[in-house]
Amino acid sequence: MVASLAGARRIVVKIGSALLVDSATGEVRGDWLRGLAADLADLRARGADVIVVSSGSIALGRSVLGLAPPLSLEQSQAAAAVGQIRLAEAYGAALGPLGLTTAQVLLTLDDSEDRRRYLNMRATFETLLALGAIPVVNENDTVATDEIRFGDNDRLAAQVAAMAGAEACVLLSDVDGLYTANPNLDPNARHLPEVSDITPEIAAMAGEGVSGLSKGGMITKLMAARTATEAGCALAITLGGDRPLSALAAGARATWFLPKDDPQTARKRWIGSMKPRGTVAVDEGAARALAQGKSLLPAGVTFVGGRFGRGEPVTIEGPDGRAMGQGLIRYTAEEARLIKGLRSGDIAAALGYPGRAALIHRDDMVI
Repeated sequence: MVASLAGARRIVVKIGSALLVDSATGEVRGDWLRGLAADLADLRARGADVIVVSSGSIALGRSVLGLAPPLSLEQSQAAAAVGQIRLAEAYGAALGPLGLTTAQVLLTLDDSEDRRRYLNMRATFETLLALGAIPVVNENDTVATDEIRFGDNDRLAAQVAAMAGAEACVLLSDVDGLYTANPNLDPNARHLPEVSDITPEIAAMAGEGVSGLSKGGMITKLMAARTATEAGCALAITLGGDRPLSALAAGARATWFLPKDDPQTARKRWIGSMKPRGTVAVDEGAARALAQGKSLLPAGVTFVGGRFGRGEPVTIEGPDGRAMGQGLIRYTAEEARLIKGLRSGDIAAALGYPGRAALIHRDDMVI
């Protein structure tokens, strides 16, 4: 299992407001961000995919609008609308000179819980990363209500890591990891370099942060660690000092929460545990392709049964009628019936609009 940055091919990095925004001026800490950008460039240069989950839009926006905390929901959303522009500009200015393209992605909790949106998110991230861009993700505070909020970017980072199949998630913080007690209050508190299982005893060690800008304390970081590790992703909590990722790679103090599986195995287990909503039967050629790890294309489908929406689980049956796997389908039942047996180039004509080439992508399938 990955417990360092060295072996991770896909990494999510979370940055809190207190690290990014100067509390005295309300402006971006430019030198710090440029150092982080250099670290991100180093990771990209060695071939790693990188996704950034960044706080800061409300902190930046409230400074511009002259709003003093505490803010109402409406004021927070207004501040986010103003601050998002400045946040994206700051990342673009830091990454651009290093030859890196910045992409802005705004999400709400609904986007990760709705399977149709989930598949859209996953496909968008895969495309951005394949094109060499660095997605900068934030909660869409401008439209999110309390009912559809992640609540903090620690948990958002873990959800993004799980969705994107990341092998490492790094939470940059004002502490260098988890201690047996609050080190500011207890001189006997011990630092824990690794945690293999988040037991009730481990959870009881969490204390709250004291930052005036950030929302997430150690409790939310443990919640994030549980989400990430269950998805096969190692999660680290470490200090967000100068060049923080270089420091972590060089052995800076951190707490690593270890997964029990790799991301692909964990995702396959999750897909296999779902209750199927329908069935697709495939011909012999498609069955051979699936056995070799290929995606399921409409051309190989001979039958579509059941009622299901986009992103819902379906059983895959071989030509002998036996179940050979399960996957998250990228079309509704009605759409799948219209395009079964068709080649990819004929999908748009059958549907009246362009569609995805794969009926079920290999990453969304367990055979």
